[in-house]
Amino acid sequence: MATKTEEVDEAKPAPKGKKKLMVIIAAVVLLLVLGGGGAFWYISKQKAAAAALAAEEEGGDGAAATHAPAADAHGDKKTPPVYLPMDNMVVNLADPGGERVAQVGITLVVSDAHASDSVKAYMPTIRSGVLMLLSRKTSGELLSPEGKQKLIEEILVETSVPFGGEHKTEADDHSEATNKKSKKKAAVQYPVVGVLFSSLIVQ
Repeated sequence: MATKTEEVDEAKPAPKGKKKLMVIIAAVVLLLVLGGGGAFWYISKQKAAAAALAAEEEGGDGAAATHAPAADAHGDKKTPPVYLPMDNMVVNLADPGGERVAQVGITLVVSDAHASDSVKAYMPTIRSGVLMLLSRKTSGELLSPEGKQKLIEEILVETSVPFGGEHKTEADDHSEATNKKSKKKAAVQYPVVGVLFSSLIVQ
């Protein structure tokens, strides 16, 4: 028969085993919590990166805003522009002596594929107008950055003529600038929204 002292000695190891088991369980729970938190953080980062990439692709950067197409009247998603290259043109310039020549390659930026079909239908008229416009320029005008920018604006006006736009002379521009009481006309969106030079050589 065991004495009371022996019974107490046999019962002592049991609490140590329970402590060890509790420590293991706590460690496992901690690992699960940390692992779950880490997985949640990683997935959140991936989703944020994907959303940022999608927004960047959809919005583009500010540098492209000049030629970006406008959203349609219903505010739907923007459609990419359509590029319509014109045949290269060789034209005598208005320099004294008439010996200077310009070789010009122009690409028109149109708002969409439907507008592209409309512009193609009037391309002979547009090309003729642009040739006449170029023949009034001097080599100095075409070689300066300001002259190139002015030519772009004039070509835009020229491309609007078949669609109801009007030719503007320098006198018209001057009278509009001085007449402060003149009513502002509502902006009209013509099919051609931009002009790009693919080549411009003056000889």
